[in-house]
Amino acid sequence: MVRVEIYSSPWCGYCARAKTLLERKGVDYVDIDVTADTAQRDVMVRRAGGRTTVPQIFVDGAHVGGSDELYALDRAGRLDPLLGKAAAEKRA
Repeated sequence: MVRVEIYSSPWCGYCARAKTLLERKGVDYVDIDVTADTAQRDVMVRRAGGRTTVPQIFVDGAHVGGSDELYALDRAGRLDPLLGKAAAEKRA
């Protein structure tokens, strides 16, 4: 099982969009709200190579990017394998 982390803010439309895609795929994720937690925001910026916008998404510790990058991976057929979905569906 992969670990998905999403740094987000509650009123961010891109965050909601990314979470919707993950939920539609049945993926559990850790939601880290950086709205008022400056320490978590600093961690996010460091992990994301200086990117300061939300969402910032990580899969098993690897930086995926934001919502647009997540959807681009999905369109390219690369998101499911990254999430371990293809192997799990074949076993079912």
